[in-house]
Amino acid sequence: MHTTRSSRALFRGGAYLLGLGILALGITMNTKAGLGVSPIISVSFSTSTLWGWDFGNTTLALYSAFVLVEMALHASLIRRGRAPGGRGTSLLVLDALQFPLSLVFTRFLNGFSAALPDLATDCAGTFWGTLLGQLLFLCLAILCTGVGAALSLNMRLIPNPGDGIVQALADFSGKSVGFSKNCFDLCNVALTACVGLLAAGQLVGIGLGTVLSMVGVGRVIALFNHFCFQKTTALAGLQPS
Repeated sequence: MHTTRSSRALFRGGAYLLGLGILALGITMNTKAGLGVSPIISVSFSTSTLWGWDFGNTTLALYSAFVLVEMALHASLIRRGRAPGGRGTSLLVLDALQFPLSLVFTRFLNGFSAALPDLATDCAGTFWGTLLGQLLFLCLAILCTGVGAALSLNMRLIPNPGDGIVQALADFSGKSVGFSKNCFDLCNVALTACVGLLAAGQLVGIGLGTVLSMVGVGRVIALFNHFCFQKTTALAGLQPS
């Protein structure tokens, strides 16, 4: 029994870390495709570009705002006796732990950003610099983002704030995570468009890739959960195997 419990905890922690790593890679790949940034970071990307702020720090500020909204939603669920898994105040503790996680996660974004080339400029003259190459790279980015988000969220540990708020919205509304992700991404893109149009008279950071990601990531999450949710959560000991 002890061995089984330990193996489940090991699987849960490994799946969680793997999910966060794949998620950070997918978000960065989306940006590097040169077709517009990921919807979840479009607000921080546009504001950092327009006003010359550090992208990692701007994303950290955005994520902090997400955490505060999550805590408010979860506090409301706790008061109503509807806390997911009956976790109560421990849910707010996990929310609070997203603040230090945000600092680490945004450093990973900066690290991947420094390591990966910009396809439109660094890969000009090669297949990856063509529109077809960029679209293929974008598809891989959408796949990584969706799988990474679903895998890390399903472990019900400390979520990346950009996806934790989607989980909180899903818990609060009773809708699926995939559907909540699509709606939340749409709100982010709309806000980014407003910021760009008001501050610069043009769209900043929004492109074909942003629109495809807005639709695609939520659908990848839904597809992953359809085929893998029961199995992965059972292996992690979160439900009967």
